[in-house]
Amino acid sequence: MKKDIQIPEVTGVEMAVIYEYNDIYKTVDWNVYLINNKVVDLEMLVIVSQGFSDTKTTSLLRKKLEKLPANSFAKIELIQPELFKINNRFQVTFFEGNSLYEKTFLFKANTIKEGALKMIDEIKKHGVLAN
Repeated sequence: MKKDIQIPEVTGVEMAVIYEYNDIYKTVDWNVYLINNKVVDLEMLVIVSQGFSDTKTTSLLRKKLEKLPANSFAKIELIQPELFKINNRFQVTFFEGNSLYEKTFLFKANTIKEGALKMIDEIKKHGVLAN
């Protein structure tokens, strides 16, 4: 029975942490974005995030999006710089058509930093892409 379960590979979906100016609070913040590079909409998205190390674990955060249109992106959450010292995992589950997909994105400890910033073309801002 297990051999009959097909788990499709996720392509065309990326996660980035963007370093950007906040016009409301006049601060520079780090925000997590989900990028859909596919030519189809993603539906019923659930994003579960958690930071962890050998000695620390943060609370689980959950975010739901009804739809992420084709070739678009969405801001998921603000991430505090104190969390950059630990691993940060984002599990993304969504429907593409009638198929359920899941992918885990990982920002390893100390990989989110100003020195690692590069232009994220889809968002047109500087950030770090997840592995």
